Amino acid sequence: MPAPSSGKLVVISAPSGAGKTTIAQAMLARFPSLSFSVSATTRPKREAEVNGKDYFFLSRQEFERRIGAGEFAEWEEIYGNLYGSLKSEIDRAGSEGRHLLFDIDVKGALSIKKLYPEGLLIFVRPPSLEVLTQRLRGRKTEDEETFARRMQRVTMEMGMAGSFDRVIVNDDLQHAIAETQECIEQYLTT
Repeated sequence: MPAPSSGKLVVISAPSGAGKTTIAQAMLARFPSLSFSVSATTRPKREAEVNGKDYFFLSRQEFERRIGAGEFAEWEEIYGNLYGSLKSEIDRAGSEGRHLLFDIDVKGALSIKKLYPEGLLIFVRPPSLEVLTQRLRGRKTEDEETFARRMQRVTMEMGMAGSFDRVIVNDDLQHAIAETQECIEQYLTT
């Protein structure tokens, strides 16, 4: 069990296209006391990304070594790449009294809650499957095969919403941001 700390954990999770990253970025801008939890990944670094800021970029071999050593609070393989949150980063932030904001997948969020039950889990739900489909298609960032895999995962993720502390429907982005802000304010002040 992780050591007690004065830092709190806020986890925002959702299916792809529901708006979790946009909402998470808005929360980081509104709460100077929140730090972004940087995940580790085996996926290739994109041109504008910075190691240690956007992700900790690890080789698959190094990532798997760390899994074996029990260094991850959560990890998941998604579309052939590994993603995870390092316990050392969570514990360091907590010992420094910093609050962490996670922008992670649904399974990862539930794993965080098992290790850190005092954390706040927020699930961002799209208003409907049709709207989510339109949002994902509108991105024009993936081929049909990748799109089909994403949509299969959505069903599983939507079914897990009831395991979260709060479910926020993102049918209006500004309203969803305001609702998330209110939820986090209450959590951080208790």
